[in-house]
Amino acid sequence: MKELLDKLSSYNIFNYLLPGIVFAFILSKTSNLNLLQDDIIIGLFLYYFIGLIISRVGSLFIEPLLKWVKFLKFSEYKKFVTASKQDSKIELFSEINNMYRTLCSLFLLLILVKVYEIFLLRVSFLEKHSGIIIVLLLFLLFLFAYKKQTKYITKRIDLNQSK
Repeated sequence: MKELLDKLSSYNIFNYLLPGIVFAFILSKTSNLNLLQDDIIIGLFLYYFIGLIISRVGSLFIEPLLKWVKFLKFSEYKKFVTASKQDSKIELFSEINNMYRTLCSLFLLLILVKVYEIFLLRVSFLEKHSGIIIVLLLFLLFLFAYKKQTKYITKRIDLNQSK
C-alpha cells in the first residue's frame, strides 16, 4: 500500500485522489448516494477515478467556459513551455491552478448530482436508463479528454520540431 501511495505524484494526489475523496464524502452527506468505501484499496482506486472524472470536467467544460466569458486569459502554449524551462515555479503554479479548477468542478458536479436526483424522481425515463446515460456521458467525457490530450502532445512535438 505504501509503495502504491509513494508512486503517486503531488499532482495525482491533489488533482485526482483528494477531490475524489472530498466528492464522495460530501455526496454521502448531502444526497441519497454513498460512494464511500470500507475497503481501502478499492476506495483509493474509486476515489482516484472519481477525481479523474472531476478533473476532466474542469478541463473540458469549466476552463473553456471561463475563457469564453473572459474570466480567464491564458498565455500561448509556446510561451508557457519556454517560460517553464526558465522558471521551475511555473510548473508548481500550474499544478495549483489545476487543483483550483478541479475544486470548482467538484462543487459544480455536486450541484449537478443534486439536480439530477430531483429530475430522477420526476422523469421515469431517467430512472430506468440512468446507468446507460452515465456510461454514455463518461464515454463522451473521456473521448474529448483523449482528443484534448492528443492536441497537447501534438503541440509539444511541433514546438520541439521547430527548434
